[in-house]
Amino acid sequence: MIIVPGQPGRDLCDRHLGMTRRDLLRVGGSGMLGLALGSMFRLQAASARETGDRVAPGWGKAKSIIMVYLQGGPSHLDLWDPKEDVPDNVRSAFKSIATRLPGVSFTEMLPKLSQVNDRMTMIRAMSYTPNGLFNHTAAIYQMMTGYTTDKVSPSGQLEPPSPKDFPNFGANIVRLKPPTGPMLPFVMLPRPLQESNVVGKGGAAGFLGKAYDPYTLYPDGDDMDMTKMGRIKVDDLRLRPEVFALRLERRARLRDALNAGMKEIDKAVADYHLDEYYNRAMSLIVSGRAREAFDLDREPPRTRDLYGRNTFGQSCLLARRLVEAGTRVVEVVWPKVANSDNHSWDHHVGLTERMKNQSAPMLDAGLSALLTDLDDRGLLAETLVVAVGEFGRSPQKGVSTSGNGNSPDGRDHWPYCYTACLAGAGIRRGHIHGKSDKTGSAPLEDPVHPGQLLATIYHAFGIDPATIVYNHLNQPRELVKAEAVTRLFA
Repeated sequence: MIIVPGQPGRDLCDRHLGMTRRDLLRVGGSGMLGLALGSMFRLQAASARETGDRVAPGWGKAKSIIMVYLQGGPSHLDLWDPKEDVPDNVRSAFKSIATRLPGVSFTEMLPKLSQVNDRMTMIRAMSYTPNGLFNHTAAIYQMMTGYTTDKVSPSGQLEPPSPKDFPNFGANIVRLKPPTGPMLPFVMLPRPLQESNVVGKGGAAGFLGKAYDPYTLYPDGDDMDMTKMGRIKVDDLRLRPEVFALRLERRARLRDALNAGMKEIDKAVADYHLDEYYNRAMSLIVSGRAREAFDLDREPPRTRDLYGRNTFGQSCLLARRLVEAGTRVVEVVWPKVANSDNHSWDHHVGLTERMKNQSAPMLDAGLSALLTDLDDRGLLAETLVVAVGEFGRSPQKGVSTSGNGNSPDGRDHWPYCYTACLAGAGIRRGHIHGKSDKTGSAPLEDPVHPGQLLATIYHAFGIDPATIVYNHLNQPRELVKAEAVTRLFA
């Protein structure tokens, strides 16, 4: 059977449905018409562009994204999905408090976020069901790329990052939707993704090439150093005093003239994307725009206090400054190794004390200030904010789900049900999507897989999640094998 798509859904009542994978499978002998699979996807993307946001709610609303990545796996039961009338080994030690939404409770650990949850959507049932990923790095890789890793050892550790890896979602976005101005397209701060000695897995451009890697801002200092953001160094974005901008531009023109007569050399080094590196670096240095964005001293002390004078809070403030200056993707990684103590979300032991005095107050101040600040400045309309970890924590305290030891006051890894927060770029305000069961163990309604979350992010940027990219072996791969959850958008 042959189906030649024009504008998908034009003759249907539900025009927003578009072309499905089933339609693609029915193409069959369409190759004789010259329609390869890649061409089919291009037709689909072109159709989406023609019809704009009539394809589905939220299409193309986002101009930038701030991913607040809570690596380590925060406990949904002790933050924003508390449960009442449950056994003592399930119930949170923290009291429930009312929020801006009637009938929706947080724990007392989030007093500031409870007053801004009318600006966001909460996904109550993020879930890896049916197959859970209990290891930090495997779950991080899935969340960041949409794919599972090839090699996982019994201990849960993975092979190091590789040029063969699937790209971080940010790399895909800046490749398909590059910024229009001289600004860093993709920034990751204040530390890399990490579990034990596996550093950066899922955080780079992988087979897309280093031209799409994030600019990494990792200030010197230990993870427990809460003042490190005050020592940001961006020397590689500074123009040397003896080199004037015009002089640098003349050098660029000379270089272009030389390259025009060196086509064979250019061809030999084409795979290294030298022009992309050079042009990006030159425009950034000459403009000084990125360097100014990194200068937190330009912010009023009151604003810096609002975000919290700690690594996480100041990272959220810097994220706002970056998107305001034109950065497309900012990933704020929780400033602690995934599987560690003190300020980490990996609460196997001492959850009550550690969350009360360390992690929760930083999250509450930083994320609430980010949402409020973006909204007050009018930036939230085109900035998608996503706050999520790689999984949640076990409903029952003191039990082992991943081979780790847990104290009676600790919770183990739990990928089957947890919470994510989304705001901005057309996301519904004051909305609760899905529902967890009585103990927060499993989805009761509308589960959302991490792949669907990524698909929703791509959709918000006007990027079809089924867009084909080619890996290091020149094999076609979809950005993610999932569909956007369009009900999250207004």
